[in-house]
Amino acid sequence: MFTLSAFADEISPDPAEQIAVLTACRVRFIEFRSIDKTNVLKLSDARLREFKAMLDGAGLGLSAVGSPVGKIAIDAPFEPHLDLLKRAIDVAGMFGTPNIRIFSYYPPDGWTGDWAPHRDEVLRRMRAMAELAEKAGVTLFHENEHRIYGDSPERVADIFLSVKSPALRAAYDAANWVFCGYDPVDGWNRTKEFTSHFHIKDWEKPRGDEGHGHGVIPGTGDGQVAYSIRDAVQRGYRGFAVMEPHLRGGGPTGGVTGPDLFPYAVQAFRTILADCGATEG
Repeated sequence: MFTLSAFADEISPDPAEQIAVLTACRVRFIEFRSIDKTNVLKLSDARLREFKAMLDGAGLGLSAVGSPVGKIAIDAPFEPHLDLLKRAIDVAGMFGTPNIRIFSYYPPDGWTGDWAPHRDEVLRRMRAMAELAEKAGVTLFHENEHRIYGDSPERVADIFLSVKSPALRAAYDAANWVFCGYDPVDGWNRTKEFTSHFHIKDWEKPRGDEGHGHGVIPGTGDGQVAYSIRDAVQRGYRGFAVMEPHLRGGGPTGGVTGPDLFPYAVQAFRTILADCGATEG
């Protein structure tokens, strides 16, 4: 069973507009990354309480805190970043969600493309974060983001097979595999046993000299979205599918779809769910 959620800042930085569009789309959850063009972990407690009151009034909840934890260079100081995770845990408690999205670190300046010298430090940090999450009773969802350690199916599997924590699970993003040059079918097959969360974004590979490609309506790109959904249905998946279409672009801090295009992405994904025999909760 799939429960729809959304990175609502793709709709608009205005929280009222986020809520209005999600309500119209019958999406009852938000993956809270930002409002007012400010990251969730940089908002004041007062502003967070105001936003929670807005969500409560609209009958919306959080699928996860969409934190940027793990988006620093692997040789940057770790303790201040661990404090950022503690802040994310506090925010998760404030909003009543047990889930936090994380990443697995950027390479250092002057990187040659070889992760081997940094693997042990990546795994040390991921273990430390998972241990903190276990103690706090939360689950960390690692996203396969571009240019972090876990941006390849092999290294994602390495993280989970090495850390082995029930508090660390995978968020599967098919479009990110395409963007990074990997086959999303292979990406799914190598990481599905660790996956408990979906980010719904499709990507069209670059044609000619257009750069890195671009986001497209789910099911119309090279992400083979239906392949992973159909297999997840057969595996008895129960969890969130978080809309993150990037239809008007995106980058390291988020994406843009807009209030006009967002409903089309939601409807397209609902069609995929129906075609794959999935139920929506």
